[in-house]
Amino acid sequence: MVWDVCSWLDMGPLIRLDTTMTGDRYLRILPDHLYSFKSIMHSDGLGQFQQDNATPHASRVATKWLQEHSSDFRHFHWPPKSPEMNIIEDIRDALLHAVEKKSQPPRTPMDLWTVLKDEWCELPPRYLQTLIESMPHRVAALLCVRAGPT
Repeated sequence: MVWDVCSWLDMGPLIRLDTTMTGDRYLRILPDHLYSFKSIMHSDGLGQFQQDNATPHASRVATKWLQEHSSDFRHFHWPPKSPEMNIIEDIRDALLHAVEKKSQPPRTPMDLWTVLKDEWCELPPRYLQTLIESMPHRVAALLCVRAGPT
């Protein structure tokens, strides 16, 4: 399992998790990796943090931490159960496609981790920008189906 962060400007760190994500484990990632990424990419304070509503993200401990640190960054509240709206799903699909098209598929978890890191670093900023620019279309499509699947 991995945790990742990205912005209009560039890809952030891809963090390898040796176990499933819980609210407590999530809180071990955010202070170190989110803050450092934000300070590099959005030193102007204009960055906005968005996450999906995965169980660890919506846990009591994570919600409390985000509220306690709300003066440090803006947090965009995401609608629950809305994978069509989450660009990280597209990014993860691109990573999986890149892994699948390798002539030598990864044979070990470490091989897979190496491929994922390499492919993560190869995603160009323009790819991210295109996904972000697609948000008005995604919102319109979701409104057309009254929040059903698009």
